[in-house]
Amino acid sequence: EDNRFSFSVEFEDIHMNIEKRLIEKTGPAGEKLHTARSRNDQVSLDLRLYLRDIIKDVNGYLTDFQTALVEKAKISIDAVMPGYTHLQPAQPVLFSHYLLAY
Repeated sequence: EDNRFSFSVEFEDIHMNIEKRLIEKTGPAGEKLHTARSRNDQVSLDLRLYLRDIIKDVNGYLTDFQTALVEKAKISIDAVMPGYTHLQPAQPVLFSHYLLAY
C-alpha cells in the first residue's frame, strides 16, 4: 500500500484533508474524530505524527554517520594528531580517539 498522503484543495485545509483520509481508512469511526477536539488539538497531533516520522529518518542518518566515523577510526588507528586545550596545541592524541569522541 502506498503510504503517501495527497493533499486536495477540495477540502478546507490540511486538517480536513487528514480527517478525510482517516475516514477513508477507518470508516464511520473516523467520522467521530472531530468530536470534542479543537483545532489546536489537531495541530498538535498532526505535528507530533509528522515529527515522529522525521525523527525515524534522522535516527537512520545518525546511525549511518556513526558507522562511518567508526570505520574511519579503524582505518586511522595509528594516526597521531595534536590535541588542543584552550585553542593551544597540547598533548598528542590518536586521530581515531578524536573521531570516536563524536
